Amino acid sequence: MKTPKRLPPLFTIGYEQAKPAAVLEELTRAGVALLVDIRAVAASRRPGFSKRQLAASLDEAGIGYLHLQKLGTPAQGRQAARAGDLDTLWRIYDEHMQSEEAQAALAELVGLIREGRRICLLCYERDPGHCHRSRIAALVRKRTRSTIENLIPPLF
Repeated sequence: MKTPKRLPPLFTIGYEQAKPAAVLEELTRAGVALLVDIRAVAASRRPGFSKRQLAASLDEAGIGYLHLQKLGTPAQGRQAARAGDLDTLWRIYDEHMQSEEAQAALAELVGLIREGRRICLLCYERDPGHCHRSRIAALVRKRTRSTIENLIPPLF
């Protein structure tokens, strides 16, 4: 009987209260090969975290960048999160994840993980328990049996 290949962990990271250099250092330390941006809107008021700037700094460090927008939280869910209404956020997000587009993006992510790449999911929230990336990580774990490691960059 063939033993299944052991996949690397799936990493997650949030950039809230962190400088771009600290996030990059955490990714490098973990040996991440591909950062998957799971924000619905890959823009940020924080310098260094908008899509182009982020992708460029990752490229300089030898880390790939992929934006899977359809894994992001819909506008209504982001509003609920800003209001501190996590129950509504999770209801909206779980419903969103049933959509064909979200399922296709999740399948793409799972495929990349099954290739054995060291991948990290990126979103804003520092605490993974308050972020939809924890939901995505749980879905990936069910499909791949990957372990999940939450990277926490130092505060600025």
